[in-house]
Amino acid sequence: MQPQIDLTAIHSPADIRRMDMNQLKALAASLRRPLLDKLSAHGGHVGPNLGMVEAIIALHYVFDTPDDKIVFDVSHQTYPHKMLTGRMEAFTDPAHYDDVTGYTNPSESPYDLFSLGHTSSAVALASGLAKARDLAGGTENVVAVIGDGSLSGGVAFEGLDYGATLGSNFIVVVNDNDMSIAENHGGIYADLHLLRNTNGTADNNIFRAMGYAYRYVHYGNDLPSLIKAFSDVKDIKYPVVVHINTMKGMGLPVAEAHKERFHFSGPFDLKSGSPLASAPSGTEPEDYADIFADHFLKEIRNRHDLVAITAGTPGVIGFGPGRRREAGRQFVDVGIAEQQAVAMASGLAKGGAKPFVGLASTFLQRAYDQFSQDIALNRQPAVFMVFYGSMFGMTDETHLGFFDLGLLSNIPGLTVLAPTCREEYLAMIRWAQDERECPVVIRVPGGPVISNPSVALLDDYSAPAYDIVSRGAEDGIALIGAGTFLPVVQEAAKILAAKGIDATVINPRSVSHLDETTLSALKACKGIITAEDGIVDGGYGQKIASYFGRDAVKVVNLGLPREFRNRYNPSELQKECGLTPGQIADTAMSLME
Repeated sequence: MQPQIDLTAIHSPADIRRMDMNQLKALAASLRRPLLDKLSAHGGHVGPNLGMVEAIIALHYVFDTPDDKIVFDVSHQTYPHKMLTGRMEAFTDPAHYDDVTGYTNPSESPYDLFSLGHTSSAVALASGLAKARDLAGGTENVVAVIGDGSLSGGVAFEGLDYGATLGSNFIVVVNDNDMSIAENHGGIYADLHLLRNTNGTADNNIFRAMGYAYRYVHYGNDLPSLIKAFSDVKDIKYPVVVHINTMKGMGLPVAEAHKERFHFSGPFDLKSGSPLASAPSGTEPEDYADIFADHFLKEIRNRHDLVAITAGTPGVIGFGPGRRREAGRQFVDVGIAEQQAVAMASGLAKGGAKPFVGLASTFLQRAYDQFSQDIALNRQPAVFMVFYGSMFGMTDETHLGFFDLGLLSNIPGLTVLAPTCREEYLAMIRWAQDERECPVVIRVPGGPVISNPSVALLDDYSAPAYDIVSRGAEDGIALIGAGTFLPVVQEAAKILAAKGIDATVINPRSVSHLDETTLSALKACKGIITAEDGIVDGGYGQKIASYFGRDAVKVVNLGLPREFRNRYNPSELQKECGLTPGQIADTAMSLME
């Protein structure tokens, strides 16, 4: 019978290093109980954390953290790590659930070395720590923990390539659960599969080939096996890979059975796994990702040149398992490798195909060079669907989606479109799928789907052509709202109209190019206000302000500050930035005065 573990008595890893094996096994069970309670009530990364409970206990039991350094790749699997490093209350007391972030964060604890939410960088970061240690004459262990899904990212290969040359203590723990967010994609996974099936004895071993010593732990959720493996490599004097085979979702049967569904989840029922906030069948709100996926699947019935590409996040563009099967070879998942996705799209376009690459805004920045060189410089007519590019998207500081406009809109030759509603979104997709002259980015609106059947649509979006939604006095106020913020400035215009001021309202459509014909007609205005769903610096509003630089008209750019924000409230941030309809109307009134 396992002993009872008082979790309130655990304040640091030192508290578990005094435990015997029975106590450690009881600790694993004790950690899972509040972990499941929090995940089911609060949401979060389910499968990654449940699968790593034993490994994290073993790491902190064997290694002398925080003197020994552990870098967790992505760090979405570190809830058990936080529980053992002084943050237990954030998982046992609902009143404190939001006290910690979902990723490692140095401001929370000295056990967290980096703020990490993007993938594949842990080995490279750890190699830097190891080199710094060697230069300083240190002796601490340096450990990188990376999942098999993250190995598909280019920087993981770069980190492994350099790390093998260190000639000193450098430990890479490969957590292999045979899954990424969805299934794995890439040639390396055949090698991992072979290693799993041969208990690590296969001659084909990518880690040995790169110069690492190698150990394999077949039962990666077995504490004695893990502790022995980690103890054997502790204080080792050369680079080594410890390859552990874990179960994603371990301890929650529904998560073990449905690994993709439970990679991340909102609140759910522990017994059935059903979402707690799900809408009744047939009443689910429309989603921009589903709109794209449904349109794409209809088009490929007669278009064999269309290809949808994702970089390990098929759900972002609406491609669940059923849609992936339906699309067949016209759907490509390159694994967590955004650079490959963008560069491959350039090659596909050059070869006569028409690629649609779906990316979350926060991840597209990983492929900036490919956007600039392989796509824009070569003018390859690929299409990029950017999701969560909004202040109303993800709010963790590691996953912010409001920097993409400044990044992409200043690349020469790249046309960036900002649809405002369902109808405009589909019109831009239809035009882009036949466009053969330039690359196109479609920035998917933030928030819920808005339908506007009266929106003015174009057959050709290649040239900047602003839509004057409503026309006010020539010497009055003009409100220019891009994408998500067109409805907001329209509401502001209604407030102004109630005060006897008829404002001109403009939908710019393109946020990378200026419609100088429309803008030149605004030079008599007393003021122009731009509102955008991104940072002001480098955004489209500043381009408009620059255009009017020598004119008397005053231009006010409203948007977000160039700052990292963490777990902010979108409504509060909107108000802080003066972006509510009432605030925009007040700004317009001040310009009139």
